[in-house]
Amino acid sequence: MATVELTFSALPAHVRTARLVATAIARRTGVAEALLDEVRLAVGEACSRAVEAHRVHCPGEPIRIELRDDSGRFEVTVTDVAPSDDVQPHVFEVNGAPGGGLVPEMPGLGIAVIAGLADDVEVYPGPKGMRIRMSWPATV
Repeated sequence: MATVELTFSALPAHVRTARLVATAIARRTGVAEALLDEVRLAVGEACSRAVEAHRVHCPGEPIRIELRDDSGRFEVTVTDVAPSDDVQPHVFEVNGAPGGGLVPEMPGLGIAVIAGLADDVEVYPGPKGMRIRMSWPATV
């Protein structure tokens, strides 16, 4: 199991870098070429959401991304430290989920987009930030 950790400041320009890094690691991990655009878009959406939250609440704090290959899966976790009043965890398995992956209780449109792009998604909001975990199947 290999893990890459990346932190970046809350600047929109860094979202592009995070997307490029995630796509390169996904490709190296063995994610199918047909899924790489979905990885790129989902990671970009999660990072954009985190950047906006940080710009409003804590612009000096970094955003953290963890990318790993784990048991035949490529997993990306985006963590921010922007405060939130919503502390109920949201756990979703998009493929095979009731309602075909459309989960109305998901917080925010961006997270709904992520749920449509990733194979499975877990969203954990808390008073000290939000963690979004996404994963896709990998062959290596």
